[in-house]
Amino acid sequence: MPELLIACALGIERLALRGGRRGHADAPGPVTVLRTGMGPANARRAVDRALLAPRLRDAAVLASGFCAGLVPGMHPGDLVVAVETRGPWGATPCDDAPLLVRELARVLPPGHTVHCGPLAGTDHVVRGQERTALGATGAIAADMESAATLHSALSAGVRPVAAVRVVVDAPEHELVRIGTVRGGISAIRVLRAVLPAFHEWHRSSLLPRR
Repeated sequence: MPELLIACALGIERLALRGGRRGHADAPGPVTVLRTGMGPANARRAVDRALLAPRLRDAAVLASGFCAGLVPGMHPGDLVVAVETRGPWGATPCDDAPLLVRELARVLPPGHTVHCGPLAGTDHVVRGQERTALGATGAIAADMESAATLHSALSAGVRPVAAVRVVVDAPEHELVRIGTVRGGISAIRVLRAVLPAFHEWHRSSLLPRR
């Protein structure tokens, strides 16, 4: 059975995702949480290397972790489901975004919202006017690893791919650094809650397509 590979950049993200024990019992197959390191170059190298392993050769790949919200009205702890990720090589469509939105809405802690739209890839943290400029392209959030992760995953072979990120800062809630803020704590709590939705997406990806 194809495995699910969940890729994230930071140790704190990996700890939160691995700590979501409630979802593991419902997993339709093996799950690996991979820490890639920060930035697109690290994400590409880590995913390329991971997918060389025979057990991960056909794995579905889901990029997760934190992101910067680009749309006014977003709050720390909100979720972003990518309909596509955008990088220097173009756009990568994401599989079954509506399913993820539906399943995430079921497990998301009260007071947070699921947003769905394009996810922009960058090579640095965006703030201020750069955040505004990216939002003007139609992207609703930005992060440094998702676009590179999914591009590398599909370069290694056809497979289901998706990206789900947790907003850690937004236009009205811009943060200096994650470790000192309530937004970071809220994002960690949300990451711990979302694994059941990831498993439902993985289960759906294993069904025959008509």
